[in-house]
Amino acid sequence: MRIGILTISDRASSGVYEDKSGPAIRACLQEMLTCEWQPHYLVIPDEQEQIEATLKAMADDEGCCLIVTTGGTGPAKRDVTPEATAAVCEKMLPGFGELMRAVSLRSVPTAILSRQTAGIRGKTLIVNLPGKPAAIRECLLAVMPAIPYCLDLIGGPYLTTNDQVVKAFRPKT
Repeated sequence: MRIGILTISDRASSGVYEDKSGPAIRACLQEMLTCEWQPHYLVIPDEQEQIEATLKAMADDEGCCLIVTTGGTGPAKRDVTPEATAAVCEKMLPGFGELMRAVSLRSVPTAILSRQTAGIRGKTLIVNLPGKPAAIRECLLAVMPAIPYCLDLIGGPYLTTNDQVVKAFRPKT
């Protein structure tokens, strides 16, 4: 099972500073998931065409069942991650962004400026997270209970979680 971790940052991709967000996602996923998985990690600039191409390649060519992005979700001119995500997805899942903003608002009033979202491309779920490692953990903890069941519904692999950290919700059948 492959999971894409995509950091979208002009400065990190050009080496101005070290990416801490992508490794924070990986650490969170290692703590939350109990199933075997492989990360497919990339750092790219805030360029919509490149984001779209990378999301397509991760989903279609690399076979990632889940792609978690970080960065590019604010209101700045170069923040285009939600637009790139929407451009490559067949269905959008706005509830992910709504929940992440609600959770983040408990910590910072500027969470209302965030435009996180999620969508489905084929059998891949793409989730846009904020850029700060503390916010990444907070948001992943909020949405992870729904991710395994979402993957079930779209024909993806069976994700299992560490119930001591976060419990996946699956309706009783």
